[in-house]
Amino acid sequence: MIHAYDKLYLERARTALARMLDVGVNDYGLSLSDFYQLFLESTVAERFQEGDYEMLVGHSGAELAWNVLEASGGPFEYKTPQPALDRSEEYWTGWALAYYQWRTALTFSEIQSVVPIEDIRAMYMPYHEMDISHFCEAMDGFYRNTYPETNLKRLRVAAGLSQQQLADAVGTSVRTIQQYEQRQKSINRAAAETVFQMARILYCSPERLLEKVEG
Repeated sequence: MIHAYDKLYLERARTALARMLDVGVNDYGLSLSDFYQLFLESTVAERFQEGDYEMLVGHSGAELAWNVLEASGGPFEYKTPQPALDRSEEYWTGWALAYYQWRTALTFSEIQSVVPIEDIRAMYMPYHEMDISHFCEAMDGFYRNTYPETNLKRLRVAAGLSQQQLADAVGTSVRTIQQYEQRQKSINRAAAETVFQMARILYCSPERLLEKVEG
């Protein structure tokens, strides 16, 4: 699986995003959905999801929250955040979301289109008491329900090719194509030569064939 950035920065990134949501909601008084929408519209989200070192570890969560509000052009006045004595539901939301975004390399907007931020916060009970892998499994399930077709199938159909035609062009069996499209086999683990051949035939980059959510 291709991750959004080096794991070395993951824990600090999770803390930063967690504190950002906590401050945006509990210090500045915005609703979670309103603040998160400002985040999505800002360059902070784009730079964070692409692994910009300055966003991941160069700012505190409180600084990120202010960057988001300042970028919005709204009538916000800077506030000194109160010390976080307990981890709020918003804090957990950012902490879990940052991990899932890193794990899948989906954009924050792509995740939002499948599971809105308010729905992620609603998962606090019971997932905050579980290993993060359980949260990820639930999120993967939502994603697959929303996008049941693999990238390979969508691109093959768009190219007007049958499974047999693609298999013949690649030099593999139609059963292999079916297994990739039905997620019985992961195209992410296919030989690089096979993926490059498919990409050439389907007129796309190899990266577009890979699945960000497997299983």
